[in-house]
Amino acid sequence: MPTVSSVVVPYAAYLRVYEPLAAFPEPERSHWSHYARRSDRPSYQDELRRSLADLVPTPPVAVPVHESRDAFVLDVDGVVCVCPWRTRLRGWQALDGLADELPAVVLDAVLPPVVRRQATQDYERWRMANPDARPWIRTATWQVPLSWFVLVSDEEREYVKGPGEPDGAGDSLDEAPLLRYRTPMVQARRRVARALRTLRQTVDESPLIDALVDVGRWLEEFHPRSLVELDYGGLVHLLSAGDLEDDHSAADVTEGIEALRRGDGAGAGEAYARLVQRWRAVRDLRSAN
Repeated sequence: MPTVSSVVVPYAAYLRVYEPLAAFPEPERSHWSHYARRSDRPSYQDELRRSLADLVPTPPVAVPVHESRDAFVLDVDGVVCVCPWRTRLRGWQALDGLADELPAVVLDAVLPPVVRRQATQDYERWRMANPDARPWIRTATWQVPLSWFVLVSDEEREYVKGPGEPDGAGDSLDEAPLLRYRTPMVQARRRVARALRTLRQTVDESPLIDALVDVGRWLEEFHPRSLVELDYGGLVHLLSAGDLEDDHSAADVTEGIEALRRGDGAGAGEAYARLVQRWRAVRDLRSAN
């Protein structure tokens, strides 16, 4: 059963891959087929709350003891597609980046070194038995990485105001606005390849190139008939209804890359400046916390 709570956990955006049932081997395929018929499937907020709840015990649980059997489910033109949570795997992978995200004193208070060492040892043993495992979900806190916007187009943007208030800014999960993009896997891969070709021809070095290579390799791990979803998730609680409505970051990224392709450095700079200005407010909130 999903966790029931009125507390909204914000600050995280998600890149998800939904694979058709045919991509899963048995007995996992049968499990997801049965799971997809449930009417009580939990939400992304339930997933995040469960992870945070593991930090409450003493000592805290850095990574779930057992892998999640939950998933997000979509019906795409009559084809059931599934995005497994894989919270245990993602928890292990998230530990690698914590040292860069938190000061040492804070990290040691939240997850003592002995807990982290045990989790690392558990992950190493698990990886030896599961060398090809990969997550279906990527998470970013306080931002949406520019490389994610490359995968989608403005025409695929879906914005729904929350019904809780006239401007769409509700406080609870049921009243929250929604901003996401969904695109076929073949389109996402094509956009990555096109953007990489342009960037490599026009700039010497760029963090965006490395990020696109990384996300492109990740996408290649999935069934070609999968669906890719970029979901603002809890970031909608950090932005006003007006900011959400005016947010066309994917269009700005596309415009910037196209300007580079044409040799229009000024146009690329203008598109990048709009992105920086739009996301500065979110970064400032992160610094304030």
